Amino acid sequence: MARKWWTLLTTCVAMFMLLLDITIVNVALPDIQRELGASFSDLQWVVDAYALTLASFMLMAGSLGDRLGRRRVFAVGFGVFTAASLLCGLATDPTMLNVFRAAQGIGGAGMLATTLALIAQEFQGPERATAFGIWGATIGGAVAIGPLVGGALTDAFGWEAIFFVNVPIGVAAIALTLTKVAESRAPDAEPVDWPGVATFSAALFLLVFGLVRGNPEGWSSTLIEASLIGSAALLVAFVAIQLRSTHPMLDLGLFRKPAFVGVSVAAFALHAGMFAMFLYITLYIQNVLGYTPLEAGVRFLPVTMLSFFVAPVAGKLLNRVPARVFFGLGLGLVGTGLLLMRGVSVDSTWTTLLAGFVVAGIGIGMTNPAIGSTAVGVVDPRRAGMASGINNTFRQVGTATGIAALGAIFQSGIASRLPEQAPAGAAEGIASAGPQVAAQGGPAAVDAATQAFVGALNEVLLIGAIIAFVGAIAGFGLTRARDLVVHGGPEEAFGEEPEGEPVAA
Repeated sequence: MARKWWTLLTTCVAMFMLLLDITIVNVALPDIQRELGASFSDLQWVVDAYALTLASFMLMAGSLGDRLGRRRVFAVGFGVFTAASLLCGLATDPTMLNVFRAAQGIGGAGMLATTLALIAQEFQGPERATAFGIWGATIGGAVAIGPLVGGALTDAFGWEAIFFVNVPIGVAAIALTLTKVAESRAPDAEPVDWPGVATFSAALFLLVFGLVRGNPEGWSSTLIEASLIGSAALLVAFVAIQLRSTHPMLDLGLFRKPAFVGVSVAAFALHAGMFAMFLYITLYIQNVLGYTPLEAGVRFLPVTMLSFFVAPVAGKLLNRVPARVFFGLGLGLVGTGLLLMRGVSVDSTWTTLLAGFVVAGIGIGMTNPAIGSTAVGVVDPRRAGMASGINNTFRQVGTATGIAALGAIFQSGIASRLPEQAPAGAAEGIASAGPQVAAQGGPAAVDAATQAFVGALNEVLLIGAIIAFVGAIAGFGLTRARDLVVHGGPEEAFGEEPEGEPVAA
């Protein structure tokens, strides 16, 4: 098999594992909550600790890949991710689990930041569209079988198995990377922007911390106000550092191209509006409807399998259909799917979600290949690592802030719908463990808790739909054919129009 196909196989395995570790974890969260005594905030951090460090270290990893070698950073990241997976499975309390989830994210950043660049260096022309279609199908596959595999492993062996399964796969993939993937680096690689890394990571952590802890601590508390104000101040400092730095971690000049803004907003909207929603839909299916992890995984198949089968078709059509069409139509379908899921009542069965699952699954499959192709297509090959890192940063920031913000609204929505005499902490308990935590109050208390839960779920489904529609409008309106660079030809200085004919957007 040719080297380029080994590269595609290895990077797809990495992408599969990274996304699997989000979707596979979702169905195990109720079991983690029961066995480790986790609170609702703890459950949010199980997902957010991973997404947060992925986002925080993505740009640094992309810069290191361009400077030290993309294969090297990819392999080291794989090693860290694999070791952290083992430690996650050995965790005995929520704090330990979340610390090692953060370590997984650091390793994952090294893998994810270099994935698109490794593919882009091996494929040109029509084969590139095919490669990105396979890459998009891999994303769909991870989403497709993640809940099912997670449910089966959790039911059969316990939640720890969802982390242990990464270890043998990781070891094999590292060996494949070192023997089959070619090394590459930017010829004029720039040094790492450490002040930028520090300010960006701290700003993102404070933002997510403030959103996750806002309800338990009180939004007017000194801790939460300091976190949110500190996050804003650090983001301003980060932008100032990037503008003044001769070697910025995030080249703000990239955002002068509307297509780069469009693909970044689309990536954020897909993850904040849809992927963040899986946490709350999982809690509904298991804690309200009473399904086991495996049964929950089976019920996610309509959305996940459709995204898997649609993605390669969309990837092939990118040669003939502008990417903006996939952004507008795909994210529009995601938003429509979330609206169709809305309307859950206390008497609903899981089939209430079915129509929305089908429509959203098609939308996810249409959007993912276009995001990957456009993210690296808008820059010359020398900046592929940075572009890949920025795009994946927007994905993970979308997941982290989406879960945190929607969680705050979800928990607040439950609290506002509970009777005034509900005990302190009832909203957080119902959010994490379901209405049955109110069983000691009798059937009336359970009914009230169920009403509060489904009312709050409908609220966040509406917000998720709005986020997806905003992404559809931005992606369609901003992505222009003339912003994309022809790869495989002369490398043009960024900011200048390429001499060749522009590829279709």
